[in-house]
Amino acid sequence: MISKRNPEIEGGFTLIELMVTLAVAAVLMVIAAPGFLAFQRNAELTSTTNRLVSAIATLRSEAMKTGMAAMLVPADGADWGKGWTAFIDKDRDQAFTADDDKVIFTQAPPASYITTSANGTANEKKPYILFDASGYPKTKGGGFGGLTITFSRSDLTGTAALADTRSVIVSLAGRVRSCRPASASDAKCPVSTNSSNDSESD
Repeated sequence: MISKRNPEIEGGFTLIELMVTLAVAAVLMVIAAPGFLAFQRNAELTSTTNRLVSAIATLRSEAMKTGMAAMLVPADGADWGKGWTAFIDKDRDQAFTADDDKVIFTQAPPASYITTSANGTANEKKPYILFDASGYPKTKGGGFGGLTITFSRSDLTGTAALADTRSVIVSLAGRVRSCRPASASDAKCPVSTNSSNDSESD
């Protein structure tokens, strides 16, 4: 016996229901996209900051472990935005020589919308971070070399840009921490973020 299907219980969407569903989905995507992009870029900023904090902490540890000076320099020798190279200065010339020095690691450039600024030895014509065998940050002339490297998002302005700014601070004692500056002129940045390796103020 062949049964007939009841049209009242047929499944599926009507054309109007499908169009309404697609319209609602499109509106939700338009609303959610900017928030997702901001979240993604803020996560990249935090990740870049954490990588630099880790790199500096590792550099200091290697200097003390090997009893030799260790350095961190921009990958291209001039711009932290191009990534960086950490190495043991085996030939003691206070510069990276691929054939003579021992590379600890290299870091790829941060995202294009992340800009960098610095002071101290990290802001010289040929920027660098140098730790001696005792773990102190030094200048090439032998003095102490506390410094700050700051990352910010170039796609933001005003208070939004400040909220998405992170500073990595190396104290005169050699300790490294990251923080969110309270203002554009906040050099000490006393409140550390979760990526901090040192909760003390400089």
